[in-house]
Amino acid sequence: MQEIISELQSAQVGEVRLNEPLAPHTTWKIGGPADVLVVPGSKEQLAQTVKLLHKHRVPWFVLGRGSNLLVADTGIRGVVVKLGQAFEQVRFEGNLVYAGGGLSFIKLCVLTGKEGLTGLEFAGGIPGSVGGAVYMNAGAHGSDVSRILKQAEVVLDNGERVVLQKEDLQYAYRHSVLHRQPGIVTEAVFELQPGDRKEIGAAMAAYKDRRMRTQPLQLATAGSTFRNPEGHHAAKLIEEAGLKGLTVGGATVSTQHANFIINTGEATAKDVLTLIEKIQAIVQEKYGITLVPEVLVAGDTD
Repeated sequence: MQEIISELQSAQVGEVRLNEPLAPHTTWKIGGPADVLVVPGSKEQLAQTVKLLHKHRVPWFVLGRGSNLLVADTGIRGVVVKLGQAFEQVRFEGNLVYAGGGLSFIKLCVLTGKEGLTGLEFAGGIPGSVGGAVYMNAGAHGSDVSRILKQAEVVLDNGERVVLQKEDLQYAYRHSVLHRQPGIVTEAVFELQPGDRKEIGAAMAAYKDRRMRTQPLQLATAGSTFRNPEGHHAAKLIEEAGLKGLTVGGATVSTQHANFIINTGEATAKDVLTLIEKIQAIVQEKYGITLVPEVLVAGDTD
């Protein structure tokens, strides 16, 4: 590792931090350290970072705003690449919105509404980054990224910068080609439609009010824990199975929204994973339905 650390520092690819604790970088506030954390200051620095990692065959993991993510208690070996402020830009060209991969998806929703553009209202309650939303085809309220994305700029795992059209991403429910072909989304282009600012604002306010009433937004969670099985809602299945409040160590099923697992303060990744397995087993036994986690697990949890 010392060789790649020296090369990264010599190449001036941005901030290079050693043994960086990752819990503060996630919304669950769980996880051990990264061997190395790199925060590139530009797209060029990001591409150079990935080229060096590819050259040395060093494993890497990309981190956005830390939602929808469970980091192992032992942390992540290799290099974690975090998209920082250099990737939070946004600009408007007519109905097109160019958003950096590190930009808050919720902030983008607010900004487009102020511009009088409609189509992103569903994003108002989705934590995380634009890049993460593109990666997993994030969605809510009957819409998702695939309906509004035009194209995305991606740094591939060999450091090459490419532009992928929506069709190239092969979108499905909470899935894209990037799950099979690793890459880092540096910028996304969304195609929206002109709308009435008051109507857009009213829709966003209604969604926000609903979230505040139904989700534990002020607590340490990762967002929804499980995908919705076809024809079902994960939260409803978990609640009807009587699992609200089920606790393992410092992790507990929210009594407000059953598809959220809360870190009550001292939860470990092992606590969360054990709780996930218990929920899956009980729902499978009661209803014959397999709950698939929506949360990405990073690092060695064995």
